[in-house]
Order: sequence, then C-alpha cells, then structure tokens
Amino acid sequence: MRLALLAAAALLAAAPAAFCAPASVDVSLSPEMQKKFDKTYGQREADLLTADLKASVEKALARTGAYDGARIALTLVGATPNRPTFKQLGDTPGLSMESFGVGGAAIEGQIVAADGATTPVSYRWYETDIRQAHANWVWTDATWTFDRFARKLARGEQVAER
Repeated sequence: MRLALLAAAALLAAAPAAFCAPASVDVSLSPEMQKKFDKTYGQREADLLTADLKASVEKALARTGAYDGARIALTLVGATPNRPTFKQLGDTPGLSMESFGVGGAAIEGQIVAADGATTPVSYRWYETDIRQAHANWVWTDATWTFDRFARKLARGEQVAER
C-alpha cells in the first residue's frame, strides 16, 4: 500500500512536466537570404533548409523537454552550400556536381518563454578547411550547423551572441 502511494505521489509530481506543450519553432529567411535564394540557389533549396532547421531543433528539444511552452522564432541569415544547387547547375553551363567548397550557416532568433521572458540566440559555423569539404550533399555543412545549434539549445548551453 505504501509503495502504491509513493508511486502515485511520484506520478503526480511529474504530471505538470508531462502536460507542458512542446516548444513551437518557426523558421524564416532574412530578406538578404531570400534574395540570395531567389537569385542564386533557388526557392526549392530555401524550403528544404528552413524545414531542415525546424526539424533539427524540434527533434533535439523533444528529447530533452527544454523550452517546453516556449515560442522559438529563428531566422536563417546566412547559408553557403558545399556543392552547386540544382538552380546553379542549370544557370551555369559547365558547372559540375563534382565541384565542392566550404559551407555552413548562420542563425539568429529569439526564444519567448511561457512567462514572456525573451532570450536572443545566435549561432554561426562555417567550415574553414577545404580538406574537410568533401561533402556528400549540397548542404552538408549547413545541416551540421543546424544539428550543432539544436543540440546546444536543447542542452541549455548559451547560444546568445555577446
């Protein structure tokens, strides 16, 4: 009987955490990035990257429960592909998928907690070593940036720009 009461008390103590809504994540492009995608990379790539950033952050936050009930608004302010995009290949004769370079991404935004407190966030990472740039995918380094940012955010590490 005592064990049942202890189990019930533990369940009730954990109940508020279980009923918190997960953080809502919204991702947009900065006006400069939107122009870059329209002119150079293609809108298909913009949709793909924003969806990838959103999914990375949601997945990482779901694992830890960090920022439950918060609203996270992120803006992709920079992105460089490792390989040519579909639009670049179509616009530039002679460009090959064998071409590669260093890539990465830059993210800015804010977290609005359930109590209304606002925390700015910023993260950027670009590969600096061409020897590490043999990417399998067009946006390999940008994806790594998203995953690193999401993990840091989920662990509660300070990702605000100082």
